[in-house]
Formats: sequence, structure tokens, C-alpha cells
Amino acid sequence: MKKIFITLLFICLGFKTYASYILIPMDIESQKNHLKAYGITYWVLNKQLKVKWLLNYKGGSFLLPDTEAIQRECQIRGISFEILSNTKAESILEEISSPSQNMEAVVLEKAPKIAVYTPKGKLPWDDAVTMVLQYAEIPYETIYDEEVLNDGLLLFDWLHLHHEDFTGQYGKFYGAYRAASWYIEDKKKAESLAAKLGYAKVSEEKGAVALKIRDYVIGGGFMFAMCSATDSFDIALSAESIDICEPMFDGDGSDPGYQNKIDYNKTFAFSNYILERSPKVYEFSSIDMTSKRRIPKITDYFSLMEFSAKWDPIPTMLCQNHTALVKGFMGQTTSFNRDQIKSNVLVLGETKVNGEAKYIHGIKGKGFFTFYGGHDPEDYQHRVGDPKTELDLHPTSPGYRLILNNVLFPAARKKKQKT
Repeated sequence: MKKIFITLLFICLGFKTYASYILIPMDIESQKNHLKAYGITYWVLNKQLKVKWLLNYKGGSFLLPDTEAIQRECQIRGISFEILSNTKAESILEEISSPSQNMEAVVLEKAPKIAVYTPKGKLPWDDAVTMVLQYAEIPYETIYDEEVLNDGLLLFDWLHLHHEDFTGQYGKFYGAYRAASWYIEDKKKAESLAAKLGYAKVSEEKGAVALKIRDYVIGGGFMFAMCSATDSFDIALSAESIDICEPMFDGDGSDPGYQNKIDYNKTFAFSNYILERSPKVYEFSSIDMTSKRRIPKITDYFSLMEFSAKWDPIPTMLCQNHTALVKGFMGQTTSFNRDQIKSNVLVLGETKVNGEAKYIHGIKGKGFFTFYGGHDPEDYQHRVGDPKTELDLHPTSPGYRLILNNVLFPAARKKKQKT
């Protein structure tokens, strides 16, 4: 009887050792739904469990604790996974820790609380970040100007800026859409909100919002922006107390010689840019490369930069992918003029044909920001009124993975960087 008990005990212990971890592989061959893999990782973090992000191991895989609930959830969500023994997991971690390998295991500790800055009534498919958060089943809350101005950002770890115009020029849609009913209605709503919040002009109200977001980042927040929310945000900061809007936008003329009054010291990422003065031109400034690029769609790709996982874990995290070459996509702000990016800002992704930057990252105060050019990674040239992107058709999208890298980034254990 004693021998039987000892045998059963060893069998149980052996089984426990065998099924100790779940590996979510993120390489092209092993994973059938990269986007939902981020969602299950967030779900596990939300259960107060820790996760290891295996940078540069099989496309940036995730190592999770093994439970029946997590296995079941992976199966429900259609995520590829492997069960690892303690021995196998330790072998992988040992390989990753080797000085000869450009890999690192980063501990993710807490699910970040996420806010999407977007106007009320906007449809989810108007914004790539909102779409992929919903698809990956990552919870978020929407906030807008009133909440921001009332310090509502303090409740969140991570903020995404919807395709907003922080300059008060209504997206520079005036030239093509000033007679469109949606443009007229959006303008009325913006003016009504500004008045409600105590501002005489939309440009003044948007400028105040930009300053609140700036303070949120400086205080330790994580901010991510795409398309026109990138350059218009920096322009609004640099034009503080300067009227750069023409009469059709705010009812009076712009300040004479306003270009010479722009203060580039106030911006996050850009410097030495020239503002677009014409209200009929669908462009904010010389930062954007949309009208300057001559790249056919078939050859429009951008390359992700390679960093040292052990010495530069932050940019390495943000560039995790199953490919280093990502399909390009356009937007009002498609990409950034490298000559007008500040020297302390990292270029994470670039189009090598003409040296434009697509994906950039920087530090501001105690916080971080990432700017990603373009509107929708799986809709090359999204236009007003185009149908929404169905992410069920793009579950392995490398362009969308970059967004989700930024979502998980605040969950990483904080430690002093070696750079």
C-alpha cells in the first residue's frame, strides 16, 4: 500500500512539473491569431497573474502560468498555445538570458487601465486602435475634452489619441468638405462644446486639452497617437497663445507672422516645421510626408528597427513582430519628415526608399509617447465613407501588432534603464 502511495505521489508531482507554463508563440508559423494573443495576455494580467514577455523569442512570445481556465480561454478565442514543463520553460529562459542572444524576458505585472480620447458618437471603425482593442477583447473607456480638462486622465495608465485635430482647424477638411452635412454638424458640435467649457474658440479649447495631455505624459502617463493626432498635437503645443487659424475656422484672422512665433521647445517630437497656411490644403505642416512621397502601393513597406533587447528593452518591446517588414498605409498624416524629428526621439520604423519615419517613440518627463503615421494598417488609403476593416480577415496583421505592443508596454515591470 505504501509503495502504491509513493508511486501515485511521484506521478502527480511529475504531472504538475510537466504542465507548469503556457507558451503563446508569436512567430508566423506557430500563431494563427496574433491579435487575440495580446487580449489573452491582458486577460491573464487582469486576473492579478504575472506574464513574461519573451522579447525576440519566436516573434515576441508570451509565457503564462498554466491553468485550466487559461487553456480554455485560449481555445475559445482561437489562440495557438503550447504546454511547457518546468524543465522546458527553464531551458527557454536560460537561452534567452545568454549574453550571445539578442533576447530578454520582461515581466508584465499589471493590466494597464486604458482610455481612448474620442468624441461622443464616433463609430468604432473610425479608429484603428478602438477596432483592435475590441477585436482583441481588451477593455477600455472613452473620454473627451470635458473629462480631460477635469483631470480625468489621472485615472488611466495609457491614453490613445483618436484622429483628432488639436489646432482647431477641423481636420483641415474645409477645402473638400465644407458643404458636407457631417462637416457642418461636427463644426457646430465643437463650437458648442468649447462654449460650454468656457472658451471663446475651439482652437483655444483644443489647445487647453493638448496642455492637459502634455502634463499627463510628463507626470508619468503613456500616450499613443496615430495619423493627424500626432503632428496636430505637437503643433498645438508649439502654437500656445498664438492664433494660427483663418477666419473660416474661428471667426477672425490669424496672428501676423505667426510662423516666426512658433516655439519648437514646447513640442514632444517635431521641430523646425513650416505650417500650411492655406485653409483649402488638406495638410497641417511640412512634418507629414503624404504629398512628398512617390511610392507605389505594391512596394510601400516600412522596416522595423532592431534594438538590443537586454540594453534597450523599451524600443525592443514596441517593435515585437513576426516580420521586420510591414505593409505601409496612408492617412492624413502618413509618415514623418526625418529632418524635422528631434534628435532625442527614436525612430522605430522607417520607409527606406525616401528615409521617412513611420513609427517613433520618445520620453517626456516621467512618461512616454509613441506616434504612428497612417490611419488603418489594413486599409491602404482609407477615405471618408469607406467600409470598416474586418479584423477577422487580418488576425495576424503586423501593422496592428505594433498598436498592441504599445497597449501592453505600461504593464512591464519598471526598472532603471541601461541606456
